[in-house]
Amino acid sequence: MKVTVIGAGNMGSAFVQQLTRAGHQVSVTARDGSKAAQLAAAHPGAVAVPVAGAAQGADVVVLATGYADAASALAAVGVQHDQAVIDITNPLTADYMGLTLGHSSSAAEEIAKAVPQVAIVKGFNTLFAQVLAAGADLGGGRVASVFLASDSAAAKEKASELAQSLGFEVVDAGGLKNARYLEPLAGLNIYLGYGAGRGTSIAPAWISKV
Repeated sequence: MKVTVIGAGNMGSAFVQQLTRAGHQVSVTARDGSKAAQLAAAHPGAVAVPVAGAAQGADVVVLATGYADAASALAAVGVQHDQAVIDITNPLTADYMGLTLGHSSSAAEEIAKAVPQVAIVKGFNTLFAQVLAAGADLGGGRVASVFLASDSAAAKEKASELAQSLGFEVVDAGGLKNARYLEPLAGLNIYLGYGAGRGTSIAPAWISKV
């Protein structure tokens, strides 16, 4: 699969690492082109590309920026009509202990309003970068879950295929409005990791009793 990763921070780096390891064709772009180049150089199979036109030809675009930069980043890379975009952002307060949106909307829905031509899939937002970089296996036979919410069945299927190729358990979380639940779940995970001192090697997992 051809994947464009927007962002060369912790999450963007973890995505590039895992995607190239899984054999995907990865392009990475970032506001700081030198960071994108360094990241690509560290992972054979990835190439750094200019921001303008970076989304062209991609099966999936991974939006690995902060929420505040999300809409402008998508516009800058030239996202195409109905292109699948995985939104991993969370609308966090400055201290990371709260959300700036909730109940009546979500970061994913606001991004979808700002860039209506694409097919937004909320996903991977409940994972710390350290978990993504280390892989889906949590030990003890447990696998981290990736929750996917979208109004586009086709885009959700692409995101699901991508997540499964990385070893994650996929949970279909319904329509995009359910990002209103997934973003607070990420907030709880962040609280447990930082506020409660449990560290960043934790992740929510949806367990079904057989």
